[in-house]
Amino acid sequence: RLFFGAPDVPARSFNSTMPFTRNIELGRVCLVNLACDPLYGKLVTIVDFVDMNRVLVDAPGITRCVISLRRLAVTSLVVDLNETRSPSKAVLTAAVKAADVDGKWAASAWGKKLARQAARKNLSDFDRYKVMVARTKRKALIAKALA
Repeated sequence: RLFFGAPDVPARSFNSTMPFTRNIELGRVCLVNLACDPLYGKLVTIVDFVDMNRVLVDAPGITRCVISLRRLAVTSLVVDLNETRSPSKAVLTAAVKAADVDGKWAASAWGKKLARQAARKNLSDFDRYKVMVARTKRKALIAKALA
């Protein structure tokens, strides 16, 4: 008989590392993902904790505010705040610039996807027509090459 803990069944090995890498921490960059929020679509940095469900966020160009964690999508970007809770606006701006948050976000797959969605959303009717014509021409070239 085989069951968990039997001498002939090897014990499961556990990794010493945590399975999650996007932890809620000071300096973690998040994306506001609730459409009715005035900060929707903006990148914010966690600068302090209020309780288990709310954090204080700040970013260059916005006013520091308390926001629920349910409204945030946690990214893999982290700004080094030297474990300082509630840093001044100047310190936070310098840290965000030093970490090149905007450049890393624009280079990430998630940032590229959101930029592509925004570009498609802002297309005019004629722009959509030009995309359709280009797509038709591309399909014709591929079919001709494969035939």
